[in-house]
Amino acid sequence: MVKVIRVHELGGPEVLKWEDVEIGDPKDGEIRVRNKAIGINFIDIYYRKGVYKAPAVPFTPGMEAVGVVTAVGPGVTEQRVGDVVAYAGNPMGAYAEEQILPADKVVPVPSSVDPVIAASVMLKGMTAQFLLRRCFKVESGHTILVHAAAGGVGSLLCQWANALGAIVIGTVSTAEKAAQAKEDGCHHVIVTKHENFVERVADITSGQGVEVVYDSVGKDTFEGSLACLKTRGQLVSFGQSSGTPEPVPLSALAAKSLCLTRPSLMHYTAKRDELLDTASEVFANIATGVLRVRVNHKYPLSQAAQAHLDLENRKTTGSIVLIPDGVN
Repeated sequence: MVKVIRVHELGGPEVLKWEDVEIGDPKDGEIRVRNKAIGINFIDIYYRKGVYKAPAVPFTPGMEAVGVVTAVGPGVTEQRVGDVVAYAGNPMGAYAEEQILPADKVVPVPSSVDPVIAASVMLKGMTAQFLLRRCFKVESGHTILVHAAAGGVGSLLCQWANALGAIVIGTVSTAEKAAQAKEDGCHHVIVTKHENFVERVADITSGQGVEVVYDSVGKDTFEGSLACLKTRGQLVSFGQSSGTPEPVPLSALAAKSLCLTRPSLMHYTAKRDELLDTASEVFANIATGVLRVRVNHKYPLSQAAQAHLDLENRKTTGSIVLIPDGVN
């Protein structure tokens, strides 16, 4: 038996229950992993609330973790017992002391990268990679807008885009988060409690707008994000922390020949080589200092509900991890 967090009904943080389950042995193509650190992401909240539908109820949330391989199933040749591996995305179920994973969904963690750092950056880092390098290819001289610039993904987007030579505009909710966004490479920071971001972007760009907006906020920013784009600009809507945006008529895009995409990391890492290449680039950028990962908050795995509550109430910055009991 191992301890896990399980959700039996959709709702607030209080539905996250601390329970014992039996996970069994790995089958063909599977490995068993004892988790050392587990990342928390807004997508976990979406599943807990029912914004995204889990495959079944009850379910164990969590989309990324780093751990040590404790057993390998038949046919597994790429991993061995004792290897440190990471995964991000499907299958859901990372909020657990141990879990069974498909061997082809994990990647090796370099010894130079601390497991806590790796767990905090896998999903966010690979998201930043495909958003910046493939979904819209940011290049030197581009001007971009990043919402929630002090958040887990936002922080990495700002650092990486700055390193690519882009002019980075970020939105944040507080002065404290504005200071962090500046450290992370934002050339211009907009505190949305005090400023209208559409007007400020127009001022900053002399009315030209930006090539791309990375919007993880959703309902509260969606229309404004479209307004911030220059002709032939692209809105990358990859989250909805404030709720689902209203449907957008095609005429809203036609006015400036805009592009709109709602991408998913899973579709950009579906192939094994894509997954390995994406993770490798993230780890390489950590090693070279392009990405500085802030793990500002650690919670015991059993206190996942408190971690969700703090994240939803915007009491956190940077990355959040859960640590199973007994892990140093």
